[in-house]
Amino acid sequence: MNISSAIIHSRPGDVAIVQAGLTSLAGVEVHAVSPEGKLIVTIVTEDDSSNVATYELIGQLDGVMSAAMVYHQTESEPDKEI
Repeated sequence: MNISSAIIHSRPGDVAIVQAGLTSLAGVEVHAVSPEGKLIVTIVTEDDSSNVATYELIGQLDGVMSAAMVYHQTESEPDKEI
């Protein structure tokens, strides 16, 4: 399991469109949105290739200017507590 967080930058007028696009993607949760166009998200995927694919989809959403990964963690056994 891959867990990552990212800051997504959109054009200020496109925040609602970008937020809707992000919430439509599997494993993506929006935690904060600013009127200036910054969105904070977490992304949970099964493996590295799914993680990369999700970031590529985010980059292709209408209104997205950039997506910057802030944190990434891989859990080989997510059901076990550390």
